[in-house]
Amino acid sequence: MPAVKLLHHADVLACIDDAGTEIADGAVAWRDGVIVAVGSSAQLAPLAQEADEVIDARGCVVTPGLVNTHHHLYQSLTRAVPGAIDASLFGWLKRLYPIWARYTPEDVFAATQLGLAELALSGCTTTSDHHYLFPAGVTLDDSIHAAREVGLRFHATRGAMSVGESQGGLPPDSVVEDEAAILADTIRVIDRFHDAAEGAMLRVAVAPCSPFSVSTDLMRESALLARDKGVMMHTHLAEDADDVAFSLERFGCRPGEYAEQLGWVGPDVWHAHCVQLDAAEIALFARTGTGLAHCPCSNCRLGSGIAPLRAMLDAKVPVGLGVDGSASNDSGHLLAEARQAMLLQRVVHGADRFDPRTALRLATRGGAQVLGRPDVGALEPGKRADIAVWNVADVPSSGAWDKVAGLVLSPPRQARDVFVEGRAVVRGGELVQVRRDAVLRAADRSLARLMTFA
Repeated sequence: MPAVKLLHHADVLACIDDAGTEIADGAVAWRDGVIVAVGSSAQLAPLAQEADEVIDARGCVVTPGLVNTHHHLYQSLTRAVPGAIDASLFGWLKRLYPIWARYTPEDVFAATQLGLAELALSGCTTTSDHHYLFPAGVTLDDSIHAAREVGLRFHATRGAMSVGESQGGLPPDSVVEDEAAILADTIRVIDRFHDAAEGAMLRVAVAPCSPFSVSTDLMRESALLARDKGVMMHTHLAEDADDVAFSLERFGCRPGEYAEQLGWVGPDVWHAHCVQLDAAEIALFARTGTGLAHCPCSNCRLGSGIAPLRAMLDAKVPVGLGVDGSASNDSGHLLAEARQAMLLQRVVHGADRFDPRTALRLATRGGAQVLGRPDVGALEPGKRADIAVWNVADVPSSGAWDKVAGLVLSPPRQARDVFVEGRAVVRGGELVQVRRDAVLRAADRSLARLMTFA
């Protein structure tokens, strides 16, 4: 039987379980990737005798690993691009599409590893990736192979764009695909890579980019395909006022109604953004168990608005957090998203209507629910050993009286240690399974080439 690993003497172990358990001088033990015990350090002290590794977490708060429900990892090479910095969503996309059209498989691999390294260092253990651009021989395999090297739990979504400018869509014709080919390749990647088992490191979802970049037929066929294969579904919805106006003009209904008509609601669906949902659409999401990836920093960056998050949570809509693409954030730090989510709701509703623990729960347990992962998101026996260790004795967090609230109010710059399936991905603030300098060199090579097309 594999030996136990024990982490003990955490200042606080924030379990994010149903009871909201927080344990002073806390400890957690795991074996073969699964948590076997949670309690005080004194309670778990006997396990130290059989442990092959004992990790001291003094000065730290320990939480479940953070869960990112929406990203475009390929965008990690196009942060702060002149001409896109001050644009809203549609103008931003039009500036960046021509650059993204020049990507090669090597660029996607480098960008994915750069974005995943950033997520890992910031305490993320599970992430989805919405990849919808496939120029120059790029396939979803490129990002999947990159993720395997970094070591995060990865939900790869096979995105697509099929309606170009000549057909009334937003993307240039050079980056759209034939719809039959899209569906065929979606089947290929699901059959090759998707793992439905508990504890899976890799899952695949079906993810046409957005209602303004694919046809109604592809949206409908994608939903049928996903349910036939038993995988989840993801897209952008109601991101800003232009998005809603497009839906009303093109489809004669609001985005939520359009999604419902095409089968894009249910517990196997999660939508990104939903900044502009109205009360009826929020009720629809709540009634059907449709999930939502809330991306507050991106919504602020693009001027999309403040999502009605408080109303969504009050209605029991499943909500997780997403950092969104690096070109629209331009950062990938989930504690920063949790803080921004809390602050924006306080601006709208008052300081007593959104607390730090709610924000932290969205970053962990909420995201796990949205991605259909009851096996992660909490520290309790039987859950996978996805764990983030935060040094709260260092300069950014020192002085916090409530150390769990301090993770959101005065967040550490990065995690000290990160474990995924019980394996170290970050130790002492450094990447373990890939080299930081190698990730940066690959990114620099791709960036130098792409900048010649700007």
